[in-house]
Amino acid sequence: MTRASVLFVCVHNAGRSQMAAAYLTSLAGDRVEVRSAGSAPADTVNPAVVAAMAEEGIDIAAEVPKVLTTEAVEASDYVITMGCGDACPFFPGKTYLDWVLEDPAGQGVEAVRPIRDEIRSRVESLIAEIDNRS
Repeated sequence: MTRASVLFVCVHNAGRSQMAAAYLTSLAGDRVEVRSAGSAPADTVNPAVVAAMAEEGIDIAAEVPKVLTTEAVEASDYVITMGCGDACPFFPGKTYLDWVLEDPAGQGVEAVRPIRDEIRSRVESLIAEIDNRS
């Protein structure tokens, strides 16, 4: 059995996609290969996002936003977009999901918490779906 691979994409790769990737890594462990990227990556991960994840015991302070590449999409079984519109290349045979989530950019940790909790819930559902397919 090969590991499923998941790519999370948002515009800046500084908030939503970083939280989703961190949760999937934390909750699924080695069962899933995890990537994240942005169509227009920021210079750093949003500090409020880092703080909100630290409250969950997940340290993403060392993460760096990465640029979305065609190769990353090609190498992934699941491509989950979060507000990056048409910037994501499409390849047949992939599972594409669009998660509509509020953008945490420019918001404090209080505003990031409900976004974080929604992402965790969606990641838990995704893990169940991946487990059912394997």
